[in-house]
Parts: sequence; C-alpha cells; structure tokens
Amino acid sequence: MTGQAAYRPRRSVLYLPSSNERALEKAKTLAVDALILDLEDAVAPDAKASAREKACAAARSGEYGPRELTIRINAIGTQWHDEDLRAVSAAGPDAIVVPKVGSAAEVRQLVAAMESAGAPEHTALWAMVETPAAMLHCEEIASASERLTVLVMGTNDLAKELHAEHVPGRQPLLTGLSLCLLAARATGTVILDGVFNDVKDAEGFEAECRQGRQLGFDGKTLIHPGQVEACNTTFAPSAAAVDDARAVLAAWEAGGGAGVVTHNGRMIENLHVETAERVLAVHEAITALATDASE
Repeated sequence: MTGQAAYRPRRSVLYLPSSNERALEKAKTLAVDALILDLEDAVAPDAKASAREKACAAARSGEYGPRELTIRINAIGTQWHDEDLRAVSAAGPDAIVVPKVGSAAEVRQLVAAMESAGAPEHTALWAMVETPAAMLHCEEIASASERLTVLVMGTNDLAKELHAEHVPGRQPLLTGLSLCLLAARATGTVILDGVFNDVKDAEGFEAECRQGRQLGFDGKTLIHPGQVEACNTTFAPSAAAVDDARAVLAAWEAGGGAGVVTHNGRMIENLHVETAERVLAVHEAITALATDASE
C-alpha cells in the first residue's frame, strides 16, 4: 500500500469480548474511535459460536454510530478460523482483525479467503504482528495487499516470544516496535500500539501512551473503557500544537510560500509546513468525529 488515504482517527481502539452482550451494548455510548469485537483470546472455546453470531449481528446493526467497528477472528490454523472468516466476511464490518500474521503469503491467503467469502469492498484487513518473524518481515506483510490497511502490535505475545519482561519504557520491545513503525511509514499503513495490561495504573498507562505518540504510532489498542479518555487526549494534537501549526502556515504564506521563513525564531521549510498541515488535518478529523458522535 503506497498511497495515503484520508485520515481517520484511530487514537483509541478498544477490545471487547463478543460474548459479553452488556459490553457490546455499552460500547455504543463510549467516546472511542474504533472497536475490536473479539472472538479470540477473550472468548472461551465453548462460547466461540455464540460470540461469532453476536459480533456479526453487531456489525450488521448500524447501531455504533461513527465508531469504526472491526471483528478479531481466531488465528490461521485454529479450528475456528475458517468459519470465523466466512461468517465475518459476510457480515461486512469495517475490518477483519487477524492475530499472529507472520508473512506476506498469509496476508494474500487471508485476502483471497475474504473475497471468496463475499466480503464487501469496504471491509479491510487489519493484521496483528506479534512474533519475531513478523517484526523481521513487517514491510513485506504491510505491502502484500491493498486490502491490508492497519497493523496492530501484539506486544504481549511479542514479549512472550522474546522471553522479555514487561518493564516501564518497554526497552526489550523497542527494536520490534521500531521495525514495524518503519514498515508502516514506508508503505503508508496505519499502525496501532499494543495494550497496557494494568488497568489500575493510570500513570503508567498515560506514560506509555505518550511514548507511543512520540514514537509515531497512530493510536493505541485498549482493554478497558477507563483507558479511552486519556488515550484520546494523548493521541490528539494539543491546543498549543494546533495554534502553532496555524501560525507556521500563516508565516509560510506571508513569506510567499517559497524558500525559507522564520517563525518564533525557528527556520520554517517545506517539511515543517507538511507537518503543520498534518496536525491540522488530524485535529479537523477528530473534531468532525466528535460532532458526528454527538448528533
């Protein structure tokens, strides 16, 4: 995928167990940018079929407003994968999220299966990358199909595979995170940071959100509704950043839009203008999403 699509906010992306009807209902009121209705880890084996039906019904309902609604199916090779993929493709959510994608060949296999099952054109593929092999082949994965639009970091599985510890600052994971970020930016693919496990540690969560934003992630996957507000705030441009972006563009236009100008003692070039334009585009898209959600 080489082109940049119109920006869609994905600051906060919340996992929900599809077997939990109360959680599915509450999700309709949450100020979250996207939902991942889960058929995998959060659902017991004996509840898989029922959860699949509930997730597909939610996707067809049209009751989730502007929230992007996706469904995570079980991984390739599991006993539930094929039926999950057929049913979810027919339901037509915004995207199908597939765990443990490890190669470009698997992406092509998934896309072919989605098309065979009748997935509508608007249903994208989100690939979870969560193994050392996926880190090393992430650019190949991201560029394997135009239908793959989002990479999702599976940091818990990555830590397990690396025999690494969960520590503040995530030093053991930074190489993998950085490789995937490079792949995402090289291919024009959206990339989401992994989850933060301790829902009671608000300070640690906010610190990890800041780190993810500073690294360049587009947003973060979440495991609890209580994490949504801080995530939305952290991954949105601040009021100061929006004001500065507008001032940069005004200075550039005042200088004739060519060469080099200065703003608050800083040299402004084309690259700074492009950054300012992106900040404003993100801000405007978030504002529009909030307006749609309130109507």
